[in-house]
Amino acid sequence: MPAARPFADMLARFLIVHLPVTRACSKNTISAYRDAFTLFLRFMEDRLTTPPDRVSFTDFTTPNVAAFLGWLRTDRGCSAATANQRLAALKSFFRYVQTEAPEQIAQAQQIFSLKAAQAPEPAIDYLPVEAIGLLLEHAKRRGPRDLALLTTLYDTAARVQEACDLSLADLHLDKPASATLTGKGHKTRVVPLTPQAAVILAQHVGTLPQEPSGPVFANRANQRLGRAGAAYILAKCAQTAHADRPELVPTTVSPHVLRHSKAMHLLENGVNLIYIRDILGHASVITTEIYAKASPEMKRQAIEAAAAKTLRASNYDQTTRQDLLTCLRQTI
Repeated sequence: MPAARPFADMLARFLIVHLPVTRACSKNTISAYRDAFTLFLRFMEDRLTTPPDRVSFTDFTTPNVAAFLGWLRTDRGCSAATANQRLAALKSFFRYVQTEAPEQIAQAQQIFSLKAAQAPEPAIDYLPVEAIGLLLEHAKRRGPRDLALLTTLYDTAARVQEACDLSLADLHLDKPASATLTGKGHKTRVVPLTPQAAVILAQHVGTLPQEPSGPVFANRANQRLGRAGAAYILAKCAQTAHADRPELVPTTVSPHVLRHSKAMHLLENGVNLIYIRDILGHASVITTEIYAKASPEMKRQAIEAAAAKTLRASNYDQTTRQDLLTCLRQTI
């Protein structure tokens, strides 16, 4: 009978084999799981004086993990949503432990018994179409690469890592133009490009070495542009655009705001949620529904439509009532 695997061995297998190989998680997802355990080990050392190399499965008790979640919120200033993400990472690990080490099932149940804190639903930050246009104007002043980058982020509603991962082979710039994005879990999706975006990308791509595996967006060292680099470019454009129109463009704009903006603009122009889900790469349309809930324009349209229906119903009822009274008088 094989010896029981200690906590450190099991955690290493979870992070190095299970997440990247079995579940095909992205590097960002794996980093988030690793951060959760790094913080737990730090908590155990700071608060319970247990050094990282002495932490074992028996330390994952309901009181310890509850204290850890409280420590995240009070000492580290984390939001309830962030603390919930850390708890979800611990639960995911112990679901894996149950299958690999059944003798730890009782320990796992202590983690599963903890409930996530009630977190307020975050507001969705997005920009009006005019603000997107101004950002693109300022990106154009910086050069074709920066204009193509911001255009791609907005036009495809790509996550910033998806845009950075684009290779020349992923672009089809002839009509109908499209880009193949690789998202979470290495899932790919083909997103249509508007004719304007295709022209901008073609002008940028024409200046690059025509190597199919080469990056669409590279830094000054001719290496693939990273998330931080893309965020920096957008931040510079936002700063100058804000200086022009402070009432229109905020001082800081993240790449995800462009993704949110595209989704909201599609929705407000009558595009079906199912299509928006496919463009965004959401696993479920339930996730995409947050845009419908957050859109003031959609709410206004719904209220006006409901009011119009009520008015029509009221007029119909009054007319019908009058016709009925007339008919009754004629028969008396």
